[in-house]
Amino acid sequence: MRLKLRNIMLDCSVPRVMGVLNVTPDSFSDGGAYLNVERAVQRARQMLDEGASLIDVGGESTRPGASPVEEQQELDRVVPVIERLVREFDALVSIDTMKPGVMKAACAAGAALINDVNALRAPEALRVAAESGAAVCLMHMQGEPRGMQRAPHYEDVVGEVRNYLQARLSACLEAGINRESVLLDPGIGFGKTLAHNLQLMAQLQGLASTGVPLLVGVSRKSLFQHLLGRDVAERLPGSLAMAALAIWQGVAIVRAHDVAATVDAVRVAHAVREARGVLGT
Repeated sequence: MRLKLRNIMLDCSVPRVMGVLNVTPDSFSDGGAYLNVERAVQRARQMLDEGASLIDVGGESTRPGASPVEEQQELDRVVPVIERLVREFDALVSIDTMKPGVMKAACAAGAALINDVNALRAPEALRVAAESGAAVCLMHMQGEPRGMQRAPHYEDVVGEVRNYLQARLSACLEAGINRESVLLDPGIGFGKTLAHNLQLMAQLQGLASTGVPLLVGVSRKSLFQHLLGRDVAERLPGSLAMAALAIWQGVAIVRAHDVAATVDAVRVAHAVREARGVLGT
């Protein structure tokens, strides 16, 4: 399985790690740490050295309860960082945004992937993504970031997430986006209770069997507070366990803050999964 990012074909038969680079003051885990361009670039260099295949740059927090950011402010945060990463490291950069204007500017600056928690539902988002030639990541989210965790409800969370992602995939194909340029993300923690998140994690293999690569982001999320009673700084073991479980079920890309540790967990899980195939069990 491969992912086409403009003129680059990324081999997804070997699982990849996407490093999180939030250039925001209010992200739940590292808000304010990389608002300065130089610090953001240094952090990206570190993640690339640790084995990240992509760097996901975000200028607007999508944590529960987060306030919206004006488009120009988001542009001012992300575009200088993307330009530096592409120019200095020739890095594969993803732009984490819901705004078509930011998508367009970020891709012009060199971003090769649009990572949209809103799955390109904003007016003009599909057109902008198709014209950019970039790959896209379509995530499931019930509601919107400000209120998504107030009372999430599903009759069948796995079925509803699958149907939503398939519908958004169809919309992308109709808009002219190449199927090889699409990632799907079940949106762990986005409009979901702990029970919903666990059900999705237990059935990732079914979502991964669509023929489109799957991306999962579980790093440091609040589900570990509910499950283990752990604060953000104490969630690495849980995050690594979830990353390994995701890879075991065929997920192609894991989005993570702690890149070095996650790369090791991903490699181990993939090696054991490959050995299972060799043994025929």
